[in-house]
Amino acid sequence: MANTHLTRTFGTSTNTDIFTISTWVKRSELDDNDFFVYATGGNSDDNWFQVGFANDNKFIISAYNTVWLKTNRVFRDVNAWYHIVIKADSPQGTASNRLKLYVNGVEETSFTTDNRSSISQGQTWGWNKNSIVHYIGSKAGSNYFDGYLSHFHFSDGYAYDASTFGSTDSTTGEWKINTSPSFTLGTNGFTILKDGNTITDQSTNSNNWTLAGGTLTKTEDCPSNVFATWNPLFPAGGSLNYDAGNTRLYNTGTAAYRTSVSTLGASTGKFYAEFKCEGDTFFTGVIDINSTKMGINDTTFGSSSSMTAYGYGIFNSTGNVMNNASTVVSGYSAALANGDILGIALDATNKKLYFAKNGVWQNSGVPTSGSTGTGAISLASGDRTWVFASSVNGTNISANFGNGYFNETAVSSAGTNASGNGIFEYDVPTGFTALSTKGLNL
Repeated sequence: MANTHLTRTFGTSTNTDIFTISTWVKRSELDDNDFFVYATGGNSDDNWFQVGFANDNKFIISAYNTVWLKTNRVFRDVNAWYHIVIKADSPQGTASNRLKLYVNGVEETSFTTDNRSSISQGQTWGWNKNSIVHYIGSKAGSNYFDGYLSHFHFSDGYAYDASTFGSTDSTTGEWKINTSPSFTLGTNGFTILKDGNTITDQSTNSNNWTLAGGTLTKTEDCPSNVFATWNPLFPAGGSLNYDAGNTRLYNTGTAAYRTSVSTLGASTGKFYAEFKCEGDTFFTGVIDINSTKMGINDTTFGSSSSMTAYGYGIFNSTGNVMNNASTVVSGYSAALANGDILGIALDATNKKLYFAKNGVWQNSGVPTSGSTGTGAISLASGDRTWVFASSVNGTNISANFGNGYFNETAVSSAGTNASGNGIFEYDVPTGFTALSTKGLNL
């Protein structure tokens, strides 16, 4: 939920001058003040400590009414997990060593604001003080963080580099998570959000956190396996809105379709996703991300009269399937109403597309039929990269790309999935999987 956050009142610390914070972060909302670590710091509002993203999408660390560090680079990739490590060690003799920021294993050195020369040697911080309420996911119960957090570690009294919590994959060269890092906890140290959404301290301490403001939704999306979501960077127009970690679309406009596409796509492989009706006017299917007409911000992929090149989708109000020539494909006429679930099986390898209503494949489709394509829509030939796409008109649609939720409600009875990748309401056809980084490499 939008106002969900965590709180804990710290006890006497091991050392208020030295600590390390390590967490993995995935953003959902951009262009807003998005803080995920905050503490009031003591007896004055001037003593706060906050960490997160500013409204210009740059990363900031601030305290005592001072922005200590603000990056030059922006963080706008809503499909990426960022590993953030903050190393605070104010007793250091060199001012630039008193506060360090690491992103994906690399120390950040380019800043638009760098006030570390003003950090006094031995300075205490607003974070990690006795009897002070600390927050994760909000700024003192406001300015809620809109995104995902995973593997949140805190070391009280010890300063660690990013290499303690992650490492470079020898094959891919990518920075990868260390799921069980070895570090000294100190009195207030803890590990939460390590396995699922538990806020019970998973370290040898018992520094549990308290949930405030709503529910904490578990997600299959994690630093080791990034799942597709709707892409808020797609230029769909101002009336299209996103929530639930960019898995839900809603259009506040009237008489105007607005379109979004998935953050991941595929040119080969077999992928399955589900979409739940929360209104009566939407159009959902797949589209070639390289189409020359992609990016138009009004009726693109929005109706039978405005089908863009190389798009294929189904109108929920009629159940009709349209191909890229705006032609109704015979065999599809099962309209979808509120609460119905549209299943889509994309066989990019064989260039086939299948639609299901509440688990029943339409047009007697057989997603496992391969190149035969029994009951399938035949996709355009050539070198294409297919993404899931949906246009909504004054209505809502919730996608389950494998997280096991529609909006913030878990699927009622998870179907089978032989790939072991993703959780869905209905059975995933054999050979298909969720559209995720793991799924793309199966």
